Amino acid sequence: MKKVLKVVTNKYFITGLAFVVWCAFFDQNDWFSLRDKQKDLDAIKTNIAYLSAEVEKMSDERNALLHDNKKLEQYARENYRMKQDNEDVYVIDNSGK
Repeated sequence: MKKVLKVVTNKYFITGLAFVVWCAFFDQNDWFSLRDKQKDLDAIKTNIAYLSAEVEKMSDERNALLHDNKKLEQYARENYRMKQDNEDVYVIDNSGK
């Protein structure tokens, strides 16, 4: 018991313990801040993965539009309401409900 008390009251042990407590709770880069930053980093990585998949999908759509006339015609009809001379286009607006 005397040995434990002697080690606990050692000035180097007390200084080291105070340093660890300071770094863990009171420093600018404390444990809580690092945990929050890690959560933010994980969210950003998830967002990067999602956006990379979206870029890949858009690139595939662009290549399809550049090389496939049927896809280009379908895109023009859906987005720009283009039609052939012998066709009628009816636009139904469901946003008013």
